[in-house]
Amino acid sequence: MIKIIALLACISLVAGCATRPESIPASYVSHEKYSGRDCGALALDLSNARDELQKYSKMQDTTANVDAASVFFVLIPVSKLSGDHAGDVAKWKGEVEAVDTALIKAGCKK
Repeated sequence: MIKIIALLACISLVAGCATRPESIPASYVSHEKYSGRDCGALALDLSNARDELQKYSKMQDTTANVDAASVFFVLIPVSKLSGDHAGDVAKWKGEVEAVDTALIKAGCKK
């Protein structure tokens, strides 16, 4: 019985770890936000959004790695105390998708 309780406690702690960036779904961002912009401006917006996504993805990946190590050593995921960047990753994934859609709608990308 004690082994079962210990196993369930371990599973719940691991489940509390920060999510890897590739597993975080994009937030919805309307492509209409970028309508009326020319192809050059949209390309710049896409580059900026990808840069921000990469920055927050690296931060989230680091948080997930720290969580894995802290759970291994002290059984507490650090992100539960300090937070993570999942919301930022989701936001910038949504921005990238919105700009990409705006590029297609503007005829800049086939």
